[in-house]
Amino acid sequence: MANFNIGDSRVIESREVGDGMTIRRRRETPDGQRFTTYERVEKPNLAVVKKNGSRELYDRDKLAIAIKRSVGKFFTSEVEVEEMINDIEDRLYALGESEITSRQIGDVVLDELAKRNEVAFVRFASVFHEFKTLDDFVHILEQRLDAKKQSESAA
Repeated sequence: MANFNIGDSRVIESREVGDGMTIRRRRETPDGQRFTTYERVEKPNLAVVKKNGSRELYDRDKLAIAIKRSVGKFFTSEVEVEEMINDIEDRLYALGESEITSRQIGDVVLDELAKRNEVAFVRFASVFHEFKTLDDFVHILEQRLDAKKQSESAA
């Protein structure tokens, strides 16, 4: 694609993306080249307080990589993973805090994975909780089974 200024292009199509927070725009340059842009609502910066006490800015891409690594092939599409990441972000921002701990992020991820795929939940939990023994797996599975039984009996 040739160099151009986005201001030289015109919008030929706009469409809301499934999450309701993003707009996809198809654009065309004066010489007929087409490209896509995405417009997303900018959220305030979140600082993540890590286990060692250091702080870094929240990074959606870092979260996405960690989740994709843990879920492997357990989700049917990239869209399903993106929807889950959007849900996780919504919950994190809904806390109304400017700083969140990596523990809070992990707990929200685990909660969302538990709703969607139990095997992915266990895989993520094993890394997040740094499992060292088979007993660690048994313990998280027992917790998950108890939670599942409680939610089924409440329904």
